[in-house]
Amino acid sequence: MADLSFIVGIIGNVISILVFTSPIGTFKRVVKKKSTENFKWVPYTTTLLSTCLWSFYGLLKPGGLLVVTVNAIGSLMQAIYVILFLFYAPKETRAKMAKVVGILNIGCFGAVVLITLLAIHGSVRLLVVGFVCAALTVGMYASPMAAMSMVIRTKSVEYMPFSLSFFLFLNGGVWSIYAALLKDYFIGVPNAIGFVLGSAQLIIYAVYKRKRQTPKDIDREGSAQLVDVEKQEWDTETHQEKHLNKVKSLPKPSVSRQYSLNKIVKSISLTPYELQSYWHQNTNSASSEIKF
Repeated sequence: MADLSFIVGIIGNVISILVFTSPIGTFKRVVKKKSTENFKWVPYTTTLLSTCLWSFYGLLKPGGLLVVTVNAIGSLMQAIYVILFLFYAPKETRAKMAKVVGILNIGCFGAVVLITLLAIHGSVRLLVVGFVCAALTVGMYASPMAAMSMVIRTKSVEYMPFSLSFFLFLNGGVWSIYAALLKDYFIGVPNAIGFVLGSAQLIIYAVYKRKRQTPKDIDREGSAQLVDVEKQEWDTETHQEKHLNKVKSLPKPSVSRQYSLNKIVKSISLTPYELQSYWHQNTNSASSEIKF
């Protein structure tokens, strides 16, 4: 049984290292574009804290060499990812992330180590650290749920790398078997939960990967938008033409009205004497027009 658990532990180490190396492609893209885009930083900070605490757990546990080796490698790689993310993240994100890193990865980890070594003795140390590690491992496996929600909302798997989801699925399964062989529930329970969450990520990836648009769909949508724009332009031109025709069809003022208006304007500008003469002339002309 011990030999079998050692073999499974070696397989678990290999798969875990593949999990830790899976974001390398993501950070190549980040470095190339000098931007973290819409990638989430939470998985890297929680994984860094988890691997550091599991390394400490492996040091406390008799025969925990395989636990120490894989998590020490993971701590180093996650630290590199966190530093890169801090360097290329936007200013607001960087400030928020730096606070979380300081609180979790420095403050919490240091507090757990100091309290365990100074205030707790005997086998209780392993029990306390085991509970903390189990809780954080669940958090590590659950942290990609933010990416899962984005996939469901945007219907795009661009920001949920398949390799990370796949290796988390394998990692949870292998370490669950390892824990069952050693009867270590602190390793077994969180990795079993990780196996379930990894399966959910793969299912979501498969569903929304199929819904990715093909070039034909994009061309079809572009043609539809072009038709809509042309239709809107045609409707606008038709409306303007109708408006102009309506303006042209309005009745023109009659000559008599224009003449009356001219008389009123002219009368306003005259002096009282000139006004009396003007009205006298117009009265006589009106009388002459009446007489046939």
